[in-house]
Amino acid sequence: MMHTYPSRIIEQAVEEISKLPGIGKKSALRLALHMLKRPESQSLQLAHALVQLRTETKYCPQCHMISDGDLCGICASNKRDERLLCVVEDLRDVMAIENTGQYTGLYHVLGGIISPLAGISPTDLHIDTLITRIASGAFDEVILGLSPTMEGDTTAFYLTKKLADYSIKISTIARGIPIGGDLEYTDEITLGRSIVGRVNYE
Repeated sequence: MMHTYPSRIIEQAVEEISKLPGIGKKSALRLALHMLKRPESQSLQLAHALVQLRTETKYCPQCHMISDGDLCGICASNKRDERLLCVVEDLRDVMAIENTGQYTGLYHVLGGIISPLAGISPTDLHIDTLITRIASGAFDEVILGLSPTMEGDTTAFYLTKKLADYSIKISTIARGIPIGGDLEYTDEITLGRSIVGRVNYE
């Protein structure tokens, strides 16, 4: 469907905004027009924040998480369990785990998961630096905090093979029925894993 815009500037803004995930041309147009209605200072603040995001963002050399300084806040903290390492796909997973308040160890962000269909191979991920961290003997346990998808399981299997030569405990996050969930509506794989991975009732 062709869209007619009142100006080239609006059209250009819509084209760029619509490249964001989950935003179509109609939503992009609404956002662009909203920006025009806002005070100019607010729009410029947004533009400045986006420029800073692209030009000043750093990545922690240890865990590959986004950082404001030389090390991210978690790696630099002296309150974390430095013998425990959780391997995750990206920053969103770190944020989700941190929001639980149940984990106090360190992280390693892979920057993705192995997905042949998407053209992502092990060499595209931060696996070499993970192996280097494990080889240093700094950790007692590695938790594979990857999503229970085919790609996540493929990545976990690959990492398990790569870490087989090191005397370190390898675990994975438990997979089961969510609180408030009904067994009737739970998929068979999740339900099966919940039964196999059952724990003592307390």
